[in-house]
Parts: sequence; structure tokens; C-alpha cells
Amino acid sequence: MLEPSIDALQEKISSKYELVIISARRARKLKDEGKPLIDEPKSKQLVGVALEEIQHGKLYLEEDEK
Repeated sequence: MLEPSIDALQEKISSKYELVIISARRARKLKDEGKPLIDEPKSKQLVGVALEEIQHGKLYLEEDEK
């Protein structure tokens, strides 16, 4: 089973599309920098680490004011 779950992640970021884009960008950044925003991530995969960061509130999407 995928952890964190998609339901838990969508409480933080409602759009699945935005969730995929943010986690992919963060995974690329982790590949270059290698320093996660959380201590001892459970996932060994970079995208999994990015999803854990979202779940812990360390990575989020700022809404534009219109």
C-alpha cells in the first residue's frame, strides 16, 4: 500500500495534477541537493520522500490571490 495515502495527501493539496507536479519537481531538487525537509523519511524513493514532506506540511502549494 502506498504511504502516505492519496486521500491524506489530497487534504493538503486538493488537485491530483498539482500533487504530481509538486512531488516530481521536489524529487528532482532532492536528486540535486539530497537534503530532505523531514528527519528520517520512510521512503527510499525521492518521489516518496517528497510525498512525505507534503504529508508533514513541509512542502505546500501557495494559492495566488486573484
